[in-house]
This record gives sequence, C-alpha cells and structure tokens, in this order.
Amino acid sequence: MLSHIFVVSASSASALTSNAQSGLRSVAIALGGGLGAVGAGIGIGMIFSKVIESVTRQPEMREEITSIQWLGFALTEAVFFYGLVAGLIAYVL
Repeated sequence: MLSHIFVVSASSASALTSNAQSGLRSVAIALGGGLGAVGAGIGIGMIFSKVIESVTRQPEMREEITSIQWLGFALTEAVFFYGLVAGLIAYVL
C-alpha cells in the first residue's frame, strides 16, 4: 500500500515538473521576443531621429545619410530576430 502511494506521488511530481518546464519555456520565448521588440523599437526610433537631425543640419548629404539609415534599420531589425530565435531555441531545448 505504501509503495503504491509513492508511485502515485512520483508520477504526480513528474507531471508537475513537466507543466512547470512548459511554463518556463513559454516565459523564455515571451521574454526573448518581448525584449527583442523593445530593443528594436528603441533602436529604430533613435536611428530615424538622428537621420532627421542630420538631414536638417546637412541637406546636401541626404542621399548618403539615407543609405546609411536603411543599413542601420536592417541591422536593428536583425537584433529582434536574434532575440526571437534565442527564445524559440530556449523553448525547444
């Protein structure tokens, strides 16, 4: 009788651990995506604000500044996807 109670307790603890791990995995992907999105949003806002400031100061450099702007935008967006992929990897593993 006592061994039966221990087996039931062990299986319940195993199910609880599995549910807790699933919850932690969900938190990991949410944090990876959320923090990556916040960082990308701040970075993109800073890029565009500095582009407006730069073009206002030196209008003749508009073409060069715009090309650099799009490179910065693409790299900043890539950081978001790195965070998202890291969250997905943490979820899977």
